[in-house]
Amino acid sequence: MDGLAEAVNDMHITDLSAKKNRIQNRIQVSNTKKPLFFYVNLAKKYMQLNNEVELSGLGMAIATVVTIAEILKNNGLAVERKIITKTVDMREDAGGRPIQKAKIEILLGKSDKFDEIMAAAAEEANEYEEQS
Repeated sequence: MDGLAEAVNDMHITDLSAKKNRIQNRIQVSNTKKPLFFYVNLAKKYMQLNNEVELSGLGMAIATVVTIAEILKNNGLAVERKIITKTVDMREDAGGRPIQKAKIEILLGKSDKFDEIMAAAAEEANEYEEQS
């Protein structure tokens, strides 16, 4: 019975580390703070390091999140793993009434050709630098 209890505890620890890893790979997108390609390039870096990235956005930033995901997919860099939509309660002020905002989370993974495409892009950038 002790072995079973240890196995259950080990499962729980593994699950927590997976959730922690997912939070580290999350990009919270704003449609006003940074340019679109800042997020595209950041997502590429996250996928190079961790094989997946989660894009998250609230309200008006949802369109930006979808655009980033589509750019990565159309360029052959990412595959869609999961899309979650929901509403979250937020307060504008400390004492204000709660309002509901739409939220989207898109989990993207590396495509099969991700490394090949990124290597070709790096080589092209190096050639351009040499010409300059």
